[in-house]
Amino acid sequence: MDHHVPRLTWPEISARRLERNSLAAPSDSAGPAQIAGVLCGAHAQVLSAAELSLGTRTATATRADVRSALWDEHRLVKTHGPRGTVHLLSTADLPMWIGARGSLPRSPSPFPREVRLTDEQTEQVVAAVGEVLEDAELTIDELSEAVVEATGPWAGDLVMPAFQGMWPRWRQVHALASHRGFLCYGPNRGRKVTYTSPRRFLDGRAPLDGRTAQEQLLESYLYAYGPASAQNFGLWLGVPRAWAEELFRSMEGRIQRVEVDGEAAWVTAGDVEAPSEPPRGVRLLPYFDAYVIACRPRERLYPSGARERALSPSGQAGNFPVLLIDGEVAGVWHQKRSGRRLHITVEPLAPLSTARRKALEAEVERVGAVLEGRPELTVGKVTVGGHA
Repeated sequence: MDHHVPRLTWPEISARRLERNSLAAPSDSAGPAQIAGVLCGAHAQVLSAAELSLGTRTATATRADVRSALWDEHRLVKTHGPRGTVHLLSTADLPMWIGARGSLPRSPSPFPREVRLTDEQTEQVVAAVGEVLEDAELTIDELSEAVVEATGPWAGDLVMPAFQGMWPRWRQVHALASHRGFLCYGPNRGRKVTYTSPRRFLDGRAPLDGRTAQEQLLESYLYAYGPASAQNFGLWLGVPRAWAEELFRSMEGRIQRVEVDGEAAWVTAGDVEAPSEPPRGVRLLPYFDAYVIACRPRERLYPSGARERALSPSGQAGNFPVLLIDGEVAGVWHQKRSGRRLHITVEPLAPLSTARRKALEAEVERVGAVLEGRPELTVGKVTVGGHA
């Protein structure tokens, strides 16, 4: 390695990521939407996990504050984010997300030719979704009926295997319509999910052009999770490695190479500082928390023992809520709600010191405050399996 290339150690990297992720200490000033912006989204397939991810990173927010930011204030939007999975994204960042997601390389269709939509049909469906959701909140059945009416009977053909039934043909582009900024989640109508258009919340702002948006997204990712490689970024975003490498090359001068344990990684230009103190803190992170998904190398985040206990057999992170001690996974945990009572079981991989036990108890209290419940802590074996 060139001796002029800045060198960062793993403790320095861990400390700066914790600080920027509001895990070294909860933020006194940022609300849920601002936290979501820094994290590049909070995984929300399980909405309560997103509420916990955002709430515990603030000093005072609760799940009610997250829900208000999402459904009342529209500072957050529930939609498809990195890897096409459901996230809570900051509404302020929607121009970037729509521009970036809408211009990413598309994966080949997994469906046989007789099921696929043609390119022309795809564009018709996307346009129809955008039109019917422009100022509406529709259930999936209502949206399907409106799309078929706007395009043609072919869009409603039940040809997509799904769970125990078949979905209409048009739903192949459900995620694509989201990526292009024409579809997001609306508030539930009873037990039914609704969909609406995120463009309702843009206040006249236009999505960024694709390349500008991609560059901004890379800079945001590197701020929160750097130093990182093109491969790390590609895995996080769900794009081919070659595509990510080309984006990194195009950003020469705006991103900077550093050395981490003899390996090359990148940060935004000039962003090579790290906290002077080592990583500290005891945190409880929920399912698929952004920190455990985005931070690499995974073998550093999940040291020996943690890999076997907290990763899936294929090496996927996030299937277990994790106990984070000094920036590394040091156990798993589970919570079960019964009315207002929260039964929280934490399984450390090593005995806790008196100081860490007290820090854990404080973190359990914060989890209870976010989830608006009365927490009861048990330190012992977690018998619940990983999230599917």
